[in-house]
Amino acid sequence: MFVLEEESKTLYDKVQERNLARQYDLLINCIEIGIIQGIRGFDKYMLWSLNSCAVSNISQHGGRFREEPIYLKDYIPPHFSQVPHLMDQFIANIQENWYIWNEYVLASYVLWRLNWIHPFIEGNGRTARAACYYILCAKFGGLPGGKIIVPERIRHEREPYYEALREADQAWNNGELRFPKMEAYLARLLNEQVMDLPFSNGGSDSPTPPFGV
Repeated sequence: MFVLEEESKTLYDKVQERNLARQYDLLINCIEIGIIQGIRGFDKYMLWSLNSCAVSNISQHGGRFREEPIYLKDYIPPHFSQVPHLMDQFIANIQENWYIWNEYVLASYVLWRLNWIHPFIEGNGRTARAACYYILCAKFGGLPGGKIIVPERIRHEREPYYEALREADQAWNNGELRFPKMEAYLARLLNEQVMDLPFSNGGSDSPTPPFGV
């Protein structure tokens, strides 16, 4: 059972918001487990669960890697046949650098790389933002305070997010793995969350995303 945005935009938006609320609840459970398990906690099964929750009743392909091409404005994701291998590399890179990269570098890599691979048919951005927050909390060893968590702040303040994705994408095209804008952006958002600050004024517009995020 699923609802199309073209059928009922109001219902579609309502389902999507409820899905995000459920995804955040699931994310908290994952974080609590991940704090105990550390490096073992981040795997494809957690990502499948987060994605399935995010797209329930709006997509029939939630919780599994895509097995068909997808077409996005201004970006062509890797061919679907590459997705399982790319995701294995992605998870291995996180595990290998768990004790080497700090929380902001690791979270930035997760947020950018998941969007770059685009492993799911729907809900890639929502899954990437949840996974990014998981990394921040697991690396810090606890749940930070504040009512508005980082994934929700990213949703609201998208322009710096898109700029940071573009920077990381350009660096990758030049043979580099670096994302300083994303690191600074996430550090600021987490600080604003802990201080329980309201949303920044910088995210009220609806800019064009770099590649369907």
